Amino acid sequence: MDMNHKIARTAGLIYLLVIVTGIFAELYVPSQIIVRGDALATANNMLASESLFRVGIAIGLVASIAFLVLPFVLYRLLRDVNGNLAVLMVVLAVASVPLAFVSKAHDLDALTLLSGADYLRAFTTEQLNAQVMLALKASFNRELVSETLLGLWLLPFGYLVFKSGFLPRIIGILLMIGCFGYLADSFGRILFPVGYAQIGISNFMIVPSALGEVGICLWLLIMGARKRERP
Repeated sequence: MDMNHKIARTAGLIYLLVIVTGIFAELYVPSQIIVRGDALATANNMLASESLFRVGIAIGLVASIAFLVLPFVLYRLLRDVNGNLAVLMVVLAVASVPLAFVSKAHDLDALTLLSGADYLRAFTTEQLNAQVMLALKASFNRELVSETLLGLWLLPFGYLVFKSGFLPRIIGILLMIGCFGYLADSFGRILFPVGYAQIGISNFMIVPSALGEVGICLWLLIMGARKRERP
């Protein structure tokens, strides 16, 4: 097995870790805890499932650490395709990670507000529940801003995959389309905060990126990097 195959499969393994941990921390856990627009129900869920919420935070941090490593491994695989774009891919991906860490800090803030500490007695239960929702909203807002960077990094990444000659071009196309889907979704949520989520269009916006990212993950993990085609 040549070096490119080893790097490709390492990247695939890290990508799989990012996807699995991300689904658990960003989709499953919030779906079990957060009740949109209901501070009391959300606070009660957090108290009843505190361990799950804490595990979600920890797994979310693992996802962010894995995503921090991933673009550097991909850089080693794709730098010979176009060095400048490979650097841009790394910069855009890494820039999103601090926002992800801050988002998890806000989740910890929400738990602190429900800790029952003596200094919190100055607030009523309703006030604490409202602040919990504010902390969770702040966490979501950081993720929303991060989504723009998560979209932008897919453009150079997808182009590098498309031009590589040793990875499927269709996956590169899906990744590049996914960039614009991410951007449209994030700006839609920013510009139309009321009613946008209910339209259901956001579910379709991220389909190309989901197909592209899962596709490249599985290809790297299973197939590795085939010999580069000669012009």
